[in-house]
Amino acid sequence: MSYVGPDGDDFEDFYGDDDPRQGRRGRRFAGRPVLVTFAALVPTALAAWLLWQVVSGPEENEPPKVLPAPAGSSASPASPTPKAEKPSSASPSTSSASPSPSKSKTTQPSKPAAGGSGPLRGKVVVIDPGHNPGNFRHTADINRSVNVGNGSKECDTTGTSTNGGYTEAQFTLDVARRMRTILEQQGATVRFTQNGDRAWGPCVDERARIGNAAKADAVVSVHADGSAAGNRGFHVILPASVHAGSADTRAIVAPSRNLGERVAGKFIQVTGQPPSNYIGNGTALDTRSDLGGLNLSTVPKVFIECGNMRDSQDASRLTSGAWRQKAAQGISEGIVSFLRG
Repeated sequence: MSYVGPDGDDFEDFYGDDDPRQGRRGRRFAGRPVLVTFAALVPTALAAWLLWQVVSGPEENEPPKVLPAPAGSSASPASPTPKAEKPSSASPSTSSASPSPSKSKTTQPSKPAAGGSGPLRGKVVVIDPGHNPGNFRHTADINRSVNVGNGSKECDTTGTSTNGGYTEAQFTLDVARRMRTILEQQGATVRFTQNGDRAWGPCVDERARIGNAAKADAVVSVHADGSAAGNRGFHVILPASVHAGSADTRAIVAPSRNLGERVAGKFIQVTGQPPSNYIGNGTALDTRSDLGGLNLSTVPKVFIECGNMRDSQDASRLTSGAWRQKAAQGISEGIVSFLRG
């Protein structure tokens, strides 16, 4: 989810010259002395234990149950765009695989399809594909500040890309569409914050409002990070307890952690992707208070950084259609686990 400039992706939050070992964390964390105390180790150990519980499940030897894959999904790897570009300094190259944004920036996301007769009938899931393929054409629009409760952030960013030019915006839309098929097969009503059907955005505050207005039972924002080579693995970002201005996450902190732990556990099972080696201390979980999409949410919501697009091992997975299907499957199974209790 690296942003070109300062949220959690070269680096998604447009943090500028951040220490690349810190990923989306941003400049403000660099240079601070690290004080390790016994009290600080307790929550980390607890988070690791909880993640292990989710991964192992009630029966350690029982193989994971895989939901049906959408009919006609491609198992062949998608070739990355050949031209390498840094999202902070150059416009992402276009691809025939990426949707053309609408000329109207006021286009609203399509209405959710009616839920089916599966076990998730009556449940509403909002999928938030990070960034927009057209953002790089509207830098003035996405660079304007919006209020996120405890401060202000850029409306949105362009996101990151692999060194081969495969953009985060392409990745997130593809995974989101695969997730929609899986979740609708389970009976859920699915809505997107954007589907490549608008020229840019939406801003992070509008993304939160879409989930709130839908009274979503769960919201997942799909991203990929843009850290330094050698930093690899995935992590799930959870909302911190924020009560400031228009933000009040106190009621969603606990259910969002439950959602995040289940998504992380299923993601490991289905994809084989390791927990991040640079964020989360091996737990694959990270709590943040600086993301408007989380701060302004009134329904359970998490972000998932599926991997680091700037690392060659992770990039080989993120650019594979077969692996993106696994990513969609893993995230969806986590959502199903959360909604079914």
